[in-house]
Amino acid sequence: MGGSQTIDIRLQPVHAGWRLDRALAVAAPALSRERLKSLIRSGAVECEGKPVRDPATKVRGDEQFIVAVPEPAPAHNVPQDIPLKIVFEDEYLLVVDKPAGLVVHPAAGNFDGTLVNALLHHCGGSLSGIGGVARPGIVHRIDKDTSGLLVVAKTDVAHEGLAKQFAAHSIDRRYLAIVSGSPKTSEGTVDAHLARSTANRKKIAIVEEGRGKRAVTHWKLLKVLRDASLVECRLETGRTHQVRVHMASIGHPLLGDPVYGRSKTHGKLLKELKFHRQALHATELGFTHPVTKSRLSFSSPMPPDMQELFNALGV
Repeated sequence: MGGSQTIDIRLQPVHAGWRLDRALAVAAPALSRERLKSLIRSGAVECEGKPVRDPATKVRGDEQFIVAVPEPAPAHNVPQDIPLKIVFEDEYLLVVDKPAGLVVHPAAGNFDGTLVNALLHHCGGSLSGIGGVARPGIVHRIDKDTSGLLVVAKTDVAHEGLAKQFAAHSIDRRYLAIVSGSPKTSEGTVDAHLARSTANRKKIAIVEEGRGKRAVTHWKLLKVLRDASLVECRLETGRTHQVRVHMASIGHPLLGDPVYGRSKTHGKLLKELKFHRQALHATELGFTHPVTKSRLSFSSPMPPDMQELFNALGV
């Protein structure tokens, strides 16, 4: 167990009959239950000098366990001093207002200059490792050319708690979008499964029920513009390109969207304004703090480039 931080945990009679992973998680709250399961299976948990590898092992309630917590794997991502707009931060998480053009995590074609690189510099190694080496702290993401609010986990407990809220669809996420045309009704819901397009792997397509993943977007018309509209989209689910594909599917693609919404009507204006992205901004984010349990809510105004487009389309 050399090279690891070791934690001694002595269980109490109250733990008798519990699963090992549950008992250790309660006795050592700094480690999440999922992290402990992984450590147990890897042989990093010992009792009386012998490794215990089954997280479901029932405990007596008087044992002493030694947990070897390895140092986080060195990220192949390098810390980079990239300016960040942080709207909230504590020891467990932070909320970032991401500018358009910033990739969230490294991938083919973008191995540095990402939000993760910036976070590694800002946090000095205190990011959750549960997201893996490539995506430390990242619980959800927004597209490179979408701006707005994003929550990032700094500890495994925060990461696990936030991930559960995203899975339960209890996170409040609202987007502002400038779309082509004007919807005939003031609000509506798009409930359509999404999956990778078989014709173009870079695109997401609507597929029949039983394929892909269910995606639900609730939209509301905020203002009618010149051959366009400002809409608010509330995400019940969070799938890749969800707002972009759903709004295009009802005949109102996002202005500036190079994949789902090429607009001949607005092409000249977009070029004049040098607006080269989808007009989409994550304007509101609300969730329950995974540790303090307080309800947090954040808002971000429309960024200058979208505001300029909005003003130019005013009637």
